Amino acid sequence: MRFGQSFLDEIRDRVPISDVIQRHVSWDKKKTNANRGDYWACCPFHGENTPSFHCEDKKGRYYCFGCGVSGDHFRFLTELEGVNFPEAVERIASMAGVAMPAPDPEAEKREEKRKTLYEYMDLAASFFEEQLQLQNGAGARAYLRDRGLGAATITKFRLGYAPNNRSAVKEFLASKGASKEQIEATGMVVFGDDIAVSYDRFRDRIMFPIEDQQGRVIAFGGRAMSPDVPAKYLNSPETELFHKGDILYNFKRARSVQAKQGGTMIAVEGYMDVIALDQAGFQNAVAPLGTALTENQLAKIWRATDEPVLCFDGDDAGLRAAFRGLELALSELKPGKSVRFALLPDGKDPDDLVKDAGPRAFEEIIKTAKSAADMLWLRETGGHTFDTPERRAKLEQTMREVTNQIGDESVRRHYAQEMRERIIAFFGTAPKSSRGGGMGSGVAGSAGFGKPYAGAKSRIAMTRSLTNSRLLKSGGATSADLPVREAALMSAVICHPDLLTESFDTFFALEFENKSVAALQGAIIEAHGQTSARTREELLASPALQAHAHTIEKIDKAVSRARLWVFTVSAAYDDALSAYNQAIQLYQRAKGLSNELRAAEEALVKDGSEANWARFQDIQLQVRRTQGLDALMEGFGTSSGRPSRNF
Repeated sequence: MRFGQSFLDEIRDRVPISDVIQRHVSWDKKKTNANRGDYWACCPFHGENTPSFHCEDKKGRYYCFGCGVSGDHFRFLTELEGVNFPEAVERIASMAGVAMPAPDPEAEKREEKRKTLYEYMDLAASFFEEQLQLQNGAGARAYLRDRGLGAATITKFRLGYAPNNRSAVKEFLASKGASKEQIEATGMVVFGDDIAVSYDRFRDRIMFPIEDQQGRVIAFGGRAMSPDVPAKYLNSPETELFHKGDILYNFKRARSVQAKQGGTMIAVEGYMDVIALDQAGFQNAVAPLGTALTENQLAKIWRATDEPVLCFDGDDAGLRAAFRGLELALSELKPGKSVRFALLPDGKDPDDLVKDAGPRAFEEIIKTAKSAADMLWLRETGGHTFDTPERRAKLEQTMREVTNQIGDESVRRHYAQEMRERIIAFFGTAPKSSRGGGMGSGVAGSAGFGKPYAGAKSRIAMTRSLTNSRLLKSGGATSADLPVREAALMSAVICHPDLLTESFDTFFALEFENKSVAALQGAIIEAHGQTSARTREELLASPALQAHAHTIEKIDKAVSRARLWVFTVSAAYDDALSAYNQAIQLYQRAKGLSNELRAAEEALVKDGSEANWARFQDIQLQVRRTQGLDALMEGFGTSSGRPSRNF
């Protein structure tokens, strides 16, 4: 049905957008100002712990600073609940107390046809469920039992069985009042001008109902019971209800779980992977429908989570599929929007892994999933040799071309920098002090390029020098005696004393390298025990801190110079908490890496093998990543009303 703009404007104006949204979120009490019609909440489109979803009644719009979704009343309902536009308009009109305009007869007929098709598709699903429990379904039940699926899982996913009969479902739907045209429109039969009598598309197959975002059955997937059938898996054809490239199996359930519990969303390759993972406790898995992931499917996942994990079988075909997923995602990467890649052990799919090694094994695979940058590096270097200047130059050229595919300027710049650093570490070379150009330009040559050319100690010294010089240039350390991360952690606690209430034990256990900062830490702990300070002013008024005014002044200057606003009083508390927790994790990670680096150095001095050199390089690169300001600032936006740092 088409609606006039004046009608849409009228019902939007009558209903505050917060009224439409509030049934799906809990408003944040600290950031929300209801009197001004200004509301904040954790985003219902993607899992998060801090409120970055904002709506304004005055503008009638919402926007998430985390995932980027935005829209009005109608867009919210169509995107989150999966209703179509006319249904969204009808719901807002009802809330506004405004009668719907006279319908377009033709549009109403089309909508009525769709509703009828939904009904017949649901009836077909019920028919298949019933057939699974009858005598003819014994073989299918045995197959599902052998795959380890319990009765509750079979019921949850409405699994069924299509009898080995050319007209079973056709006759069933006809008995329910479906016309020949309606049965054909469902996609349940094969028909055409060259086919005298239509026949059931699915025969002797285990049936998987495919649902849309509202949980309505719109199509089916069928797994053949006979090994002689050419197509092991068969999907419904494109219909008025079903467009394969837009639909993800189990998306409605997975999005609901992910929105409530947080975490990420996992994209696997098939129906059985999704179902087996769900039964093992991973209810946030989805799957494309028999083809590679499409742009529309990836966009749908990104609306639900910032960094989904694409999980692929551990074989050559799975690796090729992972590289296709990388190619699909590369041009669409945005700040905070990326993908990770979980590569399973060779010969295993998620179903196999969970059965053989248990849920924890799969959980570990997800936790250690590779970043998009790691996959890009693997794709361009895996299985190749770079033993000539021409091949090394070709790698640099390829990396320039690939990173230029990234649409977002900021992400593209950081990828170019990342790949430059990897090439330097990979070839064991240092940048020239003279002018340089694009990726890899100014790389000093050596006869070995990655082979020992001046002994292990010289190689260690070179990479240490590279790390320290880059860190100082990036602002990773304000001076030799006041590391910027220590300054940031202290500034956060001073400006937001409530952080101590939430993480006192963690703060108490920190081992600061700077003696003045360590002394200030003790004074803050003492002041925390003596007062109930809730603000910076109250905390600084404590006698325990009077002797540390000079150190606090140095900390303030260091944080200001580095433009780390999220660690100052300017930041909202939730943003400060998120930044503080991330800085703690980076600090602890850096400590662990420092120990690993020392051990790697010792091993390399004793045995200058390529394996020890590669391990040393890898740890050294990780150290560099954790020490820069980029790592400290990653993920913080404008939710406190202050601009993020410009790089």
